[in-house]
Amino acid sequence: MYSQVAKAYQRTGQATANPRELESSLLIRAAARLQAIRDNWDETPDRQRDVDLDDALTYNRKLWTILVTSATQEDNPLPVPIKQNIANLGLFIFSHTNRVLANPAPEKLGSLININRQIAAGLRGGQQSDSA
Repeated sequence: MYSQVAKAYQRTGQATANPRELESSLLIRAAARLQAIRDNWDETPDRQRDVDLDDALTYNRKLWTILVTSATQEDNPLPVPIKQNIANLGLFIFSHTNRVLANPAPEKLGSLININRQIAAGLRGGQQSDSA
C-alpha cells in the first residue's frame, strides 16, 4: 500500500509542478475513498467493507505520515506554529484511525473526511474542495 501512495504522489507530481496542489489532490482522493465507504456502508457486504475500509484508512494514514514527516522536518521553511499544528493534526488522524479500526462505524469517518477536505481547501488557497 505504501508504494501505491508513493506512486500516486509521483503521478500527480508529474501532472502538476505545484506541491500544494499535489498535496491537496491526494487529500481529496483520500477523503473521497472514505466518503464512498461511508455512503455505501449498509449496501456493502461486511467482508468487502472491512477490506475497503482498511485500505482507505491505510492510504490516509500513510499520506498523513508523509505530510507530517515532510512538514516537521527541521529544514522545512514553515513557521514553527504551523509545523506544530500539522503534527497535532497528524496525531489526531493516527489515533482516530485506530479508534475506527477498533470499532468501525460510518459516522466515525466524518472527522477524517472533513479534515482532509479542509486542509485540501486551505492548500488550494481557500477554493472549495471537491465534494467527492
